[in-house]
Amino acid sequence: MRPMSFGQGGSSQQWDPWKPNSQQPWSGGSAGGSPDWAALADASEARAKRRRLLFIGGGALAAVAIGTAVAVAVVSAGGSNQASPGTESQLPGVSDLPSPTGTVPSFEPTSAPPPLDPKDFVASAQKDKAPLSPDILFPGTQLTMGDTVYKKGPTADTKDCASAAKATLPKVLTDNGCTRLIRVTYSRDGVAVTVGVAVFATEAQATKAKQQADAKSIVKSLSGGGVKDFCVGAVCRSTTNAYGRYAYFTLAGFTSGKDVTEKDKAVFKTGDDLQEFTYRQIRRRGEAQASAAAVG
Repeated sequence: MRPMSFGQGGSSQQWDPWKPNSQQPWSGGSAGGSPDWAALADASEARAKRRRLLFIGGGALAAVAIGTAVAVAVVSAGGSNQASPGTESQLPGVSDLPSPTGTVPSFEPTSAPPPLDPKDFVASAQKDKAPLSPDILFPGTQLTMGDTVYKKGPTADTKDCASAAKATLPKVLTDNGCTRLIRVTYSRDGVAVTVGVAVFATEAQATKAKQQADAKSIVKSLSGGGVKDFCVGAVCRSTTNAYGRYAYFTLAGFTSGKDVTEKDKAVFKTGDDLQEFTYRQIRRRGEAQASAAAVG
């Protein structure tokens, strides 16, 4: 009789090579009996089949993992080159690029000479060499200031400064070395003004004459050429100023002989306009000489 194999009679537990504590089947004979070769072959085949399934499954998982990595790489490569918020771009910016190592040429700093100051050319007789006369300083036959036109009247020019001044002004001019006094008169609508320009050797002398002049330091009014006498015995308005080596004075009043009051705005405006014009003319004199010196 064929010996009973293990599992067909003595025990119901089947041997499974992949389960712990399972027993390998042997023949139920004596210790010297031979094993069931058919059962062993079946078990070996089962083990080989499971091993192939595991290899196939592992390869599938590896393929899935590789496919995922490739997909992620493709998505990343197809995205925008801009860095996401809070991160820095992997591409170097312009400032990160290496700068050239060549030597940069250097140049010595240069500067233009400072412009010439026009006042310097009217500050002293040594530099103020341009021609000077009443018609050069006060050209034309009329003067326009804004929308106001003044008619030019008589002119005068003397080296005896005191003779063309009144009250306290003759002494002031003499003490400070006045060398020349030019006068001109302008008029409009019954108001006349005489401008007197006193010439000194230096700016310091002209400035001192201005400082020493007081309310009674006035030039003599200049009439004629259609301008009646004015400011002979009447109250008139006077001004005093200086620029460079020139001190200039104005005396304005009515040709009718009426006294000037603070309400007479036309008289004040006439005096202010001629004072401003005189300043401009003296400054232009300096500008012209400064330009000529710069060119030469």
